[in-house]
This record gives sequence, C-alpha cells and structure tokens, in this order.
Amino acid sequence: MRELDINFPTCPVRNILSRMSDKWSLLVLRALQKGGVMRYKDLHNAIPDISQKMLSSTLKRLEEDCLINREMHKEIPPRVEYSLTETGKELMPALVMMIEWAREHFNEITGQQSVP
Repeated sequence: MRELDINFPTCPVRNILSRMSDKWSLLVLRALQKGGVMRYKDLHNAIPDISQKMLSSTLKRLEEDCLINREMHKEIPPRVEYSLTETGKELMPALVMMIEWAREHFNEITGQQSVP
C-alpha cells in the first residue's frame, strides 16, 4: 500500500476532511446522534444559531456524502425525517473524541473560560 500524500489534491484523507470539517456538519451529525430520528425543525432548534439556508445546504451535502438519511413521508403536510446512516454512526466515535478533546482544551486554545 502506498503512502498517502495529504498535499496531493486527490488524497482521500484531504478530500474527506474538507467535506465535513465545517462547524455546521459536525453540529448536525452530533445533534442526530443525540436525537436519533429528527425533523428539520427539531434540528434547527438543536442548533439555534444556524440559518435555515445553511441547515438546508448542510443536510443536502451530508446526505450526498452518505452520512445521513433523508426520509420523506407522503403525508399532508409532508413530513421529512433525518437520521444517521451506518457510515455516519461509524464516524461518531471519532467525532465524540474530538468534541471531548475540544472541551478539555477550550481554555488554553481560545483563552476563554471552559464550557460545561
């Protein structure tokens, strides 16, 4: 197996990290991990500072990346639910470790008080 060169544009690590390293993707994935199956409004309430446009585009991108499921129920009014895919669930232990690390080192990195 050849060594990965993260400086090369087609590097898998570089491409995957760039696709999900924005703050909204991580927050949506974490909300779905905690909430299970969630509707759009529930996700928006779980992340109060995200705009509707940003939430919509983030959900679309995470669905395209096979990290979340989008299930539309044919009802009136239509009901759409989001949940983690198996791939998304496999990713969560790494994200939880990163969240825990961020909590532990928040003060030293930002110079602010720790978060609970």
